[in-house]
Amino acid sequence: MLNRDAATQVSMILTEALPYIQRFTGKTIVIKYGGNAMESEELQASFAKDIVLMKTVGINPVVVHGGGPQIGDLLKRLNITSEFIEGMRVTDGATMDVVEMVLGGQVNKNIVNLINQHGGQALGLTGKDANLIRARKLKVTRRTPGMDKPEIIDVGQVGEVSEVNVKLINRLISDDYIPVIAPIGVGADGTSYNINADLVAGKVAEALGAEKLMLLTNIAGLMDKTGKVLTGLTTAQVDELIADGTIYGGMLPKIRCALDAVQGGVGSAIIVDGRVPNAVLLEVFTDTGVGTLITNQQPE
Repeated sequence: MLNRDAATQVSMILTEALPYIQRFTGKTIVIKYGGNAMESEELQASFAKDIVLMKTVGINPVVVHGGGPQIGDLLKRLNITSEFIEGMRVTDGATMDVVEMVLGGQVNKNIVNLINQHGGQALGLTGKDANLIRARKLKVTRRTPGMDKPEIIDVGQVGEVSEVNVKLINRLISDDYIPVIAPIGVGADGTSYNINADLVAGKVAEALGAEKLMLLTNIAGLMDKTGKVLTGLTTAQVDELIADGTIYGGMLPKIRCALDAVQGGVGSAIIVDGRVPNAVLLEVFTDTGVGTLITNQQPE
């Protein structure tokens, strides 16, 4: 039996969650899952519970996952050299085979099983299933000092999203399934492409007209130059932070993905601290959340 203080705390939490449940019922939220949240058993369980609870109260979660560390581990065990250029894994034929095995097999099915073990109905897909993610080869350029034109770099079977099969995802949602998508695309000629999971999540959210895009990361959120987490940013403010150097390095691609999604019609994008247990629920159902919110709304 709850004592008075515990009962008061529980009632406050439920009361705070109610308006968010009412607001997001029937809406789609795309969650990019990876990093620390995928590696810790405790965080894996809390993530699965979060996703099932969202579906149970009428929200439609769509999960897009990464798996870079797992790919790296198998490549190492197979003695396949892995090279990174401009932050992207160079993907030749042998590496692509490993990417498909790890993302489409091991990682995807582990996530599906985890969600199902907690009472959900998850269904795993890669972009090759029913042409879910049509892709084209990513063109990578690098400007080298002393060169008149940018250098064109071939990173192999690394792609970008050209089209998303929205009809398939919506059909799964309407049949009460939770789609779990591995970021592998297919070209017009049948070529497989390794695609950045953040990019896939953003394009899926944009194609679905999702209410929210959530990108789980290994940091507390977007920080200013003093280390303070920034929240409630507009796209214009984010552009200013990029221009003045506050946002740089590895955070830039993630932020640009969030910006593109919001500018493409997604209600909001959130950079979420995936190291926090139940981070997804805290971001959706509480006033404060655990990350950085980016919207197109202008400050009053």
